[in-house]
Amino acid sequence: MGTSQSLVRSVGALNGSAVLELLKPITWFAPMWAFGCGVVSAGQPVGNRWPLVVAGIALAGPLVCGTSQAANDWFDRHVDAINEPDRPIPSGRLPGRTGLAIAIAWTAVSLLVAAALGRWAFGAAVVGVALAWAYSAPPFRFKANGWLGNTACAACYEGLPWFTGAAIMAGHWPDGRITLMAALYSLGAHGIMTLNDFKSVEGDQQMGIDSLPVMLGVPNAALLACWVMAVPQAGVAVLLAMWGFPGHAFSVLALLLVQVGLMVRFLRRPRLLAPWYNGTGTTLYVAGMMVAAFAVSALVPA
Repeated sequence: MGTSQSLVRSVGALNGSAVLELLKPITWFAPMWAFGCGVVSAGQPVGNRWPLVVAGIALAGPLVCGTSQAANDWFDRHVDAINEPDRPIPSGRLPGRTGLAIAIAWTAVSLLVAAALGRWAFGAAVVGVALAWAYSAPPFRFKANGWLGNTACAACYEGLPWFTGAAIMAGHWPDGRITLMAALYSLGAHGIMTLNDFKSVEGDQQMGIDSLPVMLGVPNAALLACWVMAVPQAGVAVLLAMWGFPGHAFSVLALLLVQVGLMVRFLRRPRLLAPWYNGTGTTLYVAGMMVAAFAVSALVPA
């Protein structure tokens, strides 16, 4: 009883800015954008379904992604005490088990909203929330292995939201070409996830987290991240050309070539330049996603 009362008091005294920082709004863009790509790729008029689309974007970003960030910060609080001691939990701005309580509450809200949006949204939310907790929490703790953790993150950030947006608009399992686009961009996002690991090499080493920079070394992990991002985009360009969209294929390829130029600079000093590449190369990557979504939308029967 005492623990429950203490938790209630902690929640009642929450620092709003600390809660927002815990949920990391900057990370919401990727799944929200991917959901939007899914909506576009479905090739269906939004019409009076715009509230459903808006709610789906909120589900993908602030809710499910926010849940994953809160859970990750709670289970990473000891690592963050080394790498980022100013984060809300290790700094004490969210005391006791408040961080865990927020992660649990946000999970419940996410599932309730998803249930109101229908079976496709609910099913995707269940998968997304399960992966979010499995990524951070024992006994699974996928993030302890860079291959598993980055795969789970990439799926939640790109492939799953894209699939969900398309499924909600179509009302059924999306066309195979839509699913293929979502899968390819999800695969490429594995490399984007690696970019986020360069800032925490020392803490990961101390805490036994085998991120790819820890397992492979920083130079090799950086090179791998670039290849993993580039190859699926090249595949997208080839497929779009085969499906009769040479203009869209050229656009994706042009965006990729600019990324390659940026990658050359990034590879010289990956730890220092990872945030820079995240803000430049990744922007071009997601622009290509929308180009591909518009192309595929023309292939789907109305």
